Amino acid sequence: MTCTFAIVDCNNFYASCERLFRPDLKSVPLLVLSNNDGCVIARSQEVKALGIKMGVPLFKIQDEIKRHGIQVFSSNYTLYGDISSRVMHTLEQLSPHVEVYSIDEAFLDLSGIGSLNDYGQMIKATVLRHVGVPVCVGIAPTKTLAKLANNAAKKFKATQGVVDLREHKRQKRLMEITPVNEIWGVGRKLTESLNRRGIETAWQLAQMDTHQVRRLYSVVLERTVCELNGESCLGLEETASAKQQIVCSRSFGERLTHYTALREAVCEFSARAAEKLRRENRLAMMVNVFIRTSPFDETSPRYDNTATGKLSQPSADTSKILELTTRLFDMVWKDGYRYAKAGVMLGDFCSPDNVQPSLFENQERRQENEALMQVIDTINHSGQGKVWFGGQRPQKDWFMKQANVSPAYTTRWSSIPEVR
Repeated sequence: MTCTFAIVDCNNFYASCERLFRPDLKSVPLLVLSNNDGCVIARSQEVKALGIKMGVPLFKIQDEIKRHGIQVFSSNYTLYGDISSRVMHTLEQLSPHVEVYSIDEAFLDLSGIGSLNDYGQMIKATVLRHVGVPVCVGIAPTKTLAKLANNAAKKFKATQGVVDLREHKRQKRLMEITPVNEIWGVGRKLTESLNRRGIETAWQLAQMDTHQVRRLYSVVLERTVCELNGESCLGLEETASAKQQIVCSRSFGERLTHYTALREAVCEFSARAAEKLRRENRLAMMVNVFIRTSPFDETSPRYDNTATGKLSQPSADTSKILELTTRLFDMVWKDGYRYAKAGVMLGDFCSPDNVQPSLFENQERRQENEALMQVIDTINHSGQGKVWFGGQRPQKDWFMKQANVSPAYTTRWSSIPEVR
């Protein structure tokens, strides 16, 4: 049976999430900012029409914001993550095989389904009805062509948000007007190299000899060429691959200059990373700590440093990870700087079933510590209270700026909207 893939992509996802509980903003220009309210990371269609680009710093567009009455929101990742899980749960009811590709995209297997255009419209309507988020659907015999189809569904209103790209003639027509940089996986440097060879459209890339593509570039681009020609090389990945590392870091809302304050922040990141590690049912051997000043602050001296260490035994015990974290922090700390960011990375993972116990380790004590971690996680996830280690700081007043953050409508009882 020929494979048929669909990719469902939420339209202007962060902006759509902000509008879910604010129907008064339906046609109002709206944008979402990055950490610390720094740069634009999401735009409604109205903002895109005004010519405001992704990544532009907030201070550079203050005049446009006032002139056009643009609504500005701080990023609310708790809300976006919850809405994303609802979208993905809905899609899982519509296809037996779903690959969650990103927070706002998922690939579906639609093999064996009859009228695919009608089914795509049904997917659109169902997600909008169940969650309230608008989506577009691209359908094709390969994942790469499905991405092109989805881009077309977003661009051309006549498609009504669904493009079925299974016919060769439609594939050719779309690829002839698609710049090579819009192909899934083709980045800026690769685009420049292809352009120097006269390859400017997706159709021109699809006509290249695959052996030449592999010789000149890579097997990855060779697979892309095959996919553009309707040969499926990439299947659905329904099971998320095991993480190779866990990073917990933040840019601070204000510069930190004191040892204690920055140490508490690093300990907080370490505890969060350890909690994520236990959620993955993994153990870590490596801990990395980094601190840095702002690269954009030209009035203060710059400094960044990192230190890496190894635990004596693979562990997910917060206390053991914190002990190593604080030693590493002392190695990189320097007085006299205004620190803008810090973080902790855990790596060198293994399964708890694949650990050779140390000859000198107290097994009973280890089991007690594992049970303690489970109790702490249970309490912290219950909503009844919080338990933290002495090195952490209960007051997170060094966290990033979120001057315009929306309520946690779906995850906090006190933020549930009232209808009067």
